[in-house]
Amino acid sequence: MNLKETGIPAPILLNGSWKPARASAVFTAFDPTTGLPFSDHYPISDFQDIEEAVFFARQAAREMETIPPALTGAFLDRFAEGILRRVDDLVEIAHRETALAKEPRLRTTELPRTVHQLRLSAAAVRDGSWRQAAIDSKLNIRSIRGPLGGPVVVFGPNNFPFAFNSAAGGDFAAALAAGNPVIAKSHPSHPGTTRLFAEIARDTLVETGFPKAAFQLLYHLDPADGLKMVAHPGIGATAFTGSRRSGLRLKQAADSAGKPIYLEMSGLNPLFLFPGAVAERGAALAADLFASCSLGMGQFCTKPGLAVVLDGDAGRDFLEWARERFHSSPTGYLLNLSVRESVCAAVEELIKNGAILIAGGHPLPEPGYRFENTLLTMSGERFLQGAGPLQSEAFGPVTMIVLAESEEVLIRIAESLEGNLSASIYSGTDGRDEALHDRLALILRPKTGRLLNDKMPTGLAVVPAMVHGGPFPATGHPGFTSVGIPASILRFSALRGYDNVRPNRLPPELQDRNPTGTMWRLIDGTWTQGDVSS
Repeated sequence: MNLKETGIPAPILLNGSWKPARASAVFTAFDPTTGLPFSDHYPISDFQDIEEAVFFARQAAREMETIPPALTGAFLDRFAEGILRRVDDLVEIAHRETALAKEPRLRTTELPRTVHQLRLSAAAVRDGSWRQAAIDSKLNIRSIRGPLGGPVVVFGPNNFPFAFNSAAGGDFAAALAAGNPVIAKSHPSHPGTTRLFAEIARDTLVETGFPKAAFQLLYHLDPADGLKMVAHPGIGATAFTGSRRSGLRLKQAADSAGKPIYLEMSGLNPLFLFPGAVAERGAALAADLFASCSLGMGQFCTKPGLAVVLDGDAGRDFLEWARERFHSSPTGYLLNLSVRESVCAAVEELIKNGAILIAGGHPLPEPGYRFENTLLTMSGERFLQGAGPLQSEAFGPVTMIVLAESEEVLIRIAESLEGNLSASIYSGTDGRDEALHDRLALILRPKTGRLLNDKMPTGLAVVPAMVHGGPFPATGHPGFTSVGIPASILRFSALRGYDNVRPNRLPPELQDRNPTGTMWRLIDGTWTQGDVSS
């Protein structure tokens, strides 16, 4: 990030209007392919901007308490339509700011997913079942999930300029679907992309008559102000996707103030490849491993950073097949200079703790931010000696293959692992690996959010059953997911109880009559779409 004291920065979005930020400090994004700064300047907001955004958002939160679900659904659907009208512009600017491929990554993969998330959220709002209405008719005790009463602050990541963008992605959609205003904090690697989403969102607010401060945008903050923001008394919750270091600092600040914060941080997303699978299809699995590790230049939160195979002829053949892939395949661009520096540091740390470099391992010459496809290896016993530091995430085209001396060593490696977003088990189709699978799965199950069989973890289907979460340090809480609707909406909701409240004072969803006829409610212990019996 290039701080400057001069220049005309882009305006921030507050209460439906584009306004200049109060402070004079600005930054520019950089072209990943050249390392040169773009000409556009964006402001670094001070705490006065934050205070103003929170003030307006609190007003919007009160308005949104009485907004009918149909209006919220209309906003989300119309926003999706607005995005589709600006596809070319969005793809062009995101490609320029991130160097991610226009095709298929941005245009035919990530942007459709973003639109799909918004539409699924709209459908969930209209249906209402996500609110988990519960009614005990005899005691007249009723409960339902509702909004938090304050805005959700969304810190967007660098690696998904569309699907996780703070102004359009999954956290944005889930927070609004739960009835909360959103204050988006752009990622400094793609502020122009976020600004374009914000322009579309602002136009949609006007078109639908949604509260003006239901969505606001700040581009960047001083780190100290970011910590103060997540602990602000007027904030409802925070969503953060990024590094473990930054996430834990934000969590400490939010926890000290009793504010919910949902973090997606880091992990290895380990693969365990059993003898049967390696014997049947080892070369193909090595190719799949490279493809998964190099997808998006390894800048996926579910990239497999560790693969464990049994030592022996088949395991060493697998290692050689993988080495050839990593050595001979072309590389692309990393998102920014910070990513390249962190990859360099992570590889150095792995080597320092006993990993052996067998392919790549170095930054490539300028222009731009590049790093060689990198493969490391070590024995299982050596991994166990340094299991802590060897689990540091290398956010780039880097992975390590561990050759376990025995099944017992493989099991001990699994036992040593921290929490992860995903873990994958590859086994033979002839049943020879079933006993080992059963032992390993029992260990991995509490250590991972998503357990896969015979499948690489990169790639998240936006379906209700998807889990994109997991135990610490992959996330800050193991009970939630940031992908999968309606489950992802629950993070930004409060459980509200009504005890002996008069019928006319109840929310429509808790009255005897089902307001939609399709919403599922738990009535006297039974899930039903019907009305409360007289």
